[in-house]
Amino acid sequence: MTLFKHVHHLWNDAEVAALDPVGRLIYRSNKLGADQRITNTGGGNTSSKISQKDPLTGENVAVLWVKGSGGDLRTSTKENFASLYQEKVVGLQRIYSAHADKGLKSPAEDEMVAMYNHTTFNLNPRASSIDTPLHSFLPSKHVDHMHPNAIIAIAASKNCAALTKEIFFDAGSPSMAYVPWMRPGFELGLAMQEIAKQQSHIKAIMMGQHGFISWDDDDKVCYERTLSMIETASVFIESKYQSKGGDSKAFGGAKHKSLDELQRRSTFAAILPWLRGNISKNKRFVATIQDDHAILRFINSHDAHRLAELGTSCPDHFLRTKIKPMYVAWDPQSEDIATLRKKISTALEKYRKDYAAYYNACKRPNSPVMRDPNPTVVLIPGLGMIAWGKDKSESRVTAEFYNCAVEVMRGAEAIDQYVSLPQQEAFDIEYWLLEEAKLQRMPAEKELARQVIIVIGAGSGIGKETAHRLVKEGAHIVCVDLNENAAKATAKEITDKHGLGIGVAGSGTSGCGPAIGFAADITNRASIRTMLDQVAIAYGGFDSICITAGVFVPPDTTGHIPDDKWAFTFALNVTGSYLVADEAAITWKDQGLAGNLVLTTSANALVAKKGSLAYDTSKAAANHLVRELAMELAPLVRVNAVAPATVVQGSSMFPRERVIASLAKYSIAHDASESDDSLTNILSNFYAQRTLTKSPITPADQAEAYFLLVSNRLSKTTGQVIAVDGGLHEAFLR
Repeated sequence: MTLFKHVHHLWNDAEVAALDPVGRLIYRSNKLGADQRITNTGGGNTSSKISQKDPLTGENVAVLWVKGSGGDLRTSTKENFASLYQEKVVGLQRIYSAHADKGLKSPAEDEMVAMYNHTTFNLNPRASSIDTPLHSFLPSKHVDHMHPNAIIAIAASKNCAALTKEIFFDAGSPSMAYVPWMRPGFELGLAMQEIAKQQSHIKAIMMGQHGFISWDDDDKVCYERTLSMIETASVFIESKYQSKGGDSKAFGGAKHKSLDELQRRSTFAAILPWLRGNISKNKRFVATIQDDHAILRFINSHDAHRLAELGTSCPDHFLRTKIKPMYVAWDPQSEDIATLRKKISTALEKYRKDYAAYYNACKRPNSPVMRDPNPTVVLIPGLGMIAWGKDKSESRVTAEFYNCAVEVMRGAEAIDQYVSLPQQEAFDIEYWLLEEAKLQRMPAEKELARQVIIVIGAGSGIGKETAHRLVKEGAHIVCVDLNENAAKATAKEITDKHGLGIGVAGSGTSGCGPAIGFAADITNRASIRTMLDQVAIAYGGFDSICITAGVFVPPDTTGHIPDDKWAFTFALNVTGSYLVADEAAITWKDQGLAGNLVLTTSANALVAKKGSLAYDTSKAAANHLVRELAMELAPLVRVNAVAPATVVQGSSMFPRERVIASLAKYSIAHDASESDDSLTNILSNFYAQRTLTKSPITPADQAEAYFLLVSNRLSKTTGQVIAVDGGLHEAFLR
């Protein structure tokens, strides 16, 4: 077996032995997709032509199993593969040819995609990929179509055809053919079919500006041929790269020096919410930053601006990264953050104009309307890359794809000269009507999609329940608690349930998904600012804050509340909320996007009770704080509050000793040896009987109120306190 240095050989004969033919295809696909040097997230296709029994005739027929539209090779299951009658797919060539003979190639390409439905085997609902003809028309049973950086570097080189012949030469003859750029579909499949007929010894084809495809009648041989082609390309590129000086001379050598890590973090925190606000005027975006050696080597280089302006080459790349990134010509050594903001503003204005000009120059009579003209990739010397997406998963994948583009440019510049896809070709892919139709078929975004919501007190009780409630509506949740482990535990519960999403590029907090956990002491302004800066670095900014943290300090045995306990109660229940609001207001105003602040008060704010003087008075103050903050933060931020009655279940304010003390206080029958849950239920039911609804009040009841207040369902409500107390008539407003 060939020893591979630049790819992982993951095939295990023992694992494959027990698999059926479809299982072997899935296995091969997963192993190829597991190595990002072989193909990128969501990219590439694999297929196998398998003999199966026709469910209607009972006869054995050839069935093409090919990875369908959408999905990712590394995680694909059987449900991600389309199954088609191979003979019927080949038969579609007659229909295509009839259209092509009339000069209707482009319409025919689109019509063929719909025709795949008529070739479906066994009612398989998976939509076929536009790459289906590439797999069907090649002669072998097994086909791999991959997008490796090393191969695309050759495909995106000025002299691709000659380089392909030079690099892939085996036993005195070429081992890989070449086909110039063609949009994936029937025309490309037919071109490959002709190459395979004319050059029967060839088992791979370089696809200009795109990637490559390889095939064989043995699936393991096909897998290893795919790896071998990538290895050969990688070895050639690295040899040329090192001969030209390696990293020290990459992209023309370094022009700028990176800021140190602490400076980069503080600068990102200072600009990200502002930048998020500027690019989120149409729809909100979530950020992923990357500032590792590889990306900074490119961004800091002499050639970075020139190459960035050329844009990406592979269709898979620019569908995520747009036609080009936005490069900000900032000097990190001599210019300050104020100058950086000015240069970003200038660059944004130019980028939008350039994008509109690109659209107007390339649009067809039936093109979809112009999409958001803001960049999805921003490059800043000395700092790094900021990638944007509708959620954290998408922004991570965007970052991953531009990393791939950088590697392609590195390889192409090392062996030749990098060239990008012509703008018209790029436009026809980006605004392809079938791609637009696919976007239109996607389900509507969830109610809190694109939102970043901070939940303070998320380590337990109402805060934890609120975090889980909001993420179900599509929000990204920042779990914050004085206890960092508790905050991270809640975030882990969320990511374990909802997943991290796809994409693994980047460093620092880029690995977070729909939730992340941080510590913060809301009685300390510096701690709050540190946490808000961490949120900016993790997601680019935030939209709403829910403060569920609070404290109840009982009087001592004489019924007296010590001065320090009184001060602590007000510090957490009142001043803490003010400090959060005051620090968050700086970011909200900088970001310029509408937001929400939801505090937690209590039914006790309206009901005087013996034994809770400090708590009740602090909550009364919090009620008025809501009204004052609503005035201060209007019109950008709505401020409201949720006022629970006694929530015993899951509350950190009701440890076992307080539950027992309360049961004793009210002379409620109980056994002190009973479990925590049993004692809690007894006390909850006692409190429930004092309400009009006669039902225990749970954290889930409160979480529903927080959801309403951060959503747009009560978009005209501010300065209000919503009681969730089961109908405590003593707390009715008078």
